[in-house]
Amino acid sequence: EVALAMIDEPVRPARLSLYDRPYILLALAALFWSGNFVLGRAVSSAVPPIALAFWRWFGGALLIMPFALAYTRRDWPVIRQHWKIVLLLSFLGVAVFNTLVYTGLGQTTAINGLLMQSTQPVIIIAFTFLLFRETVRPRQIIAVTLSLLGVLTIILRGDPTSISTIGLNSGDLIIFLAVISYAAYTALLRRRPPIHPFSFLLITFGAGAAMLLPLYIAESLGGRPLEFTQVTLASIAYVCIFPSILAYLCYNRGVELVGANRAGHFFHLMPVFGSLLAVSFLDERFQLYHGIGILLIMSGIVLAARRDH
Repeated sequence: EVALAMIDEPVRPARLSLYDRPYILLALAALFWSGNFVLGRAVSSAVPPIALAFWRWFGGALLIMPFALAYTRRDWPVIRQHWKIVLLLSFLGVAVFNTLVYTGLGQTTAINGLLMQSTQPVIIIAFTFLLFRETVRPRQIIAVTLSLLGVLTIILRGDPTSISTIGLNSGDLIIFLAVISYAAYTALLRRRPPIHPFSFLLITFGAGAAMLLPLYIAESLGGRPLEFTQVTLASIAYVCIFPSILAYLCYNRGVELVGANRAGHFFHLMPVFGSLLAVSFLDERFQLYHGIGILLIMSGIVLAARRDH
């Protein structure tokens, strides 16, 4: 539905399509990325990290190509004119981010990974200030704090003393570097060239896959070749479609509509969706701390979404 809404250009003013509802789009992106996070941890022993990242972007480029090729040909002069920022965005948001996440998830727990991910809104705010001198209002600080408390409530299962049991390791550092990379990508999205969303995805996915190809070959020759089994093929299919094509369409558009700082708050929805998925599919019980955490996170997001009058 998101994809179809974008093909019909321009959107009719009288009808507000899904593609013009930023908070729904950002929530969908967080949902798809939550599944990617869980999957990356689940298959870390079976699927080499660089292989998963390479096939994610190469496969995503192939899947979107039939829809994007005509737009890309039309937009090619603009892409060539802005090739530096396009390559930088491809490097930060495609090649680097997910490769580091998949690598880090092989060395740490999902809880630690979510803790690292929860710092994303703060780092996005820091980048928008450093790069564009975008001021941070007190309300934004309060909103980030509320959401972060909600994340910690869910991760620590309502017990603050359990934070002492969380030990950090090299995998956490790798994921934190990934978070910094994606925060920079989010802040720099305002510099993306004025091209069709499909053109932007095709060129950034393709460039990101090209950047990863030498590393993928080295990983395969170094003793970790990818075996194409039902598990690996299903994993690649999921990451190509949901956290890649659909999530990036939703997230890029959401940032375009509301700005990087507001969009960053939606990363705090990832533990919410992770908890709900666990309750739905893993027979876990919905606990009081889930409710408190979700309430705090949603309060922060609603506060951040309010515009100044």
